[in-house]
Amino acid sequence: MTSDSTEVPALHADEPHEGSVASRLNWLRAGVLGANDGIVSTAGIVVGVAGATGERHTILIAGVAGLVAGALSMAAGEYVSVSTQRDTEQALLAKERRELLEEPEEELAELAYMYEQKGLSPELAIRVAEELTERDALAAHAEVELGIDPGDLANPWHAAWASMIAFTVGALLPLLTITLAGASTRLWVTVGSVAAALALTGYVSAWMGEADPRRAVLRNVGGGLLAMLVTYLIGQAVGSQV
Repeated sequence: MTSDSTEVPALHADEPHEGSVASRLNWLRAGVLGANDGIVSTAGIVVGVAGATGERHTILIAGVAGLVAGALSMAAGEYVSVSTQRDTEQALLAKERRELLEEPEEELAELAYMYEQKGLSPELAIRVAEELTERDALAAHAEVELGIDPGDLANPWHAAWASMIAFTVGALLPLLTITLAGASTRLWVTVGSVAAALALTGYVSAWMGEADPRRAVLRNVGGGLLAMLVTYLIGQAVGSQV
């Protein structure tokens, strides 16, 4: 029995078939990096200052200054980085447009050759290249030659805002913990809350990226504890000399 309509194969629910994986990983990377930086850098600042002085006001000022400076730095850094990436992508796409306009036959042959290199027979490769060229020549060449989706270029503003917001949210945890906790427990409460937060961000990032969460958690927590230990010891050494 035949049917006039083409049956659509079932898609795996756990695999990304819509949207751009690169785009998702871009904002995920920016968000997780921002949160981790906010937690670790602010915790390092406030714990280091706490090693030098027990004055709550001084610790708060240092923490707020670190939060603001870090959030702006993360946003600016992501904006510049992703803008450079976007400029490069646009330049490559502009070059590809010129080549398609000036040398369409050569570009068609090049596309077919690249599909041959992927394992298609010469006859099938040229047919696929012709059909894709008729549909959207630029998209076909950009995907195979450049690994770029012309309709989904990296957005520097998305990355900048994600980094700044994530950094701020992450930085608030150690800042509030060390300033609100009692003088006798503030250090240990801060260390514990930071370790728990880093374990959570490590687990979430690994889960969303479908990676092993144990390694991510160990990296995050180990790096954060080391940073706080070093800054605390430096704070104590400097505080004892002042």
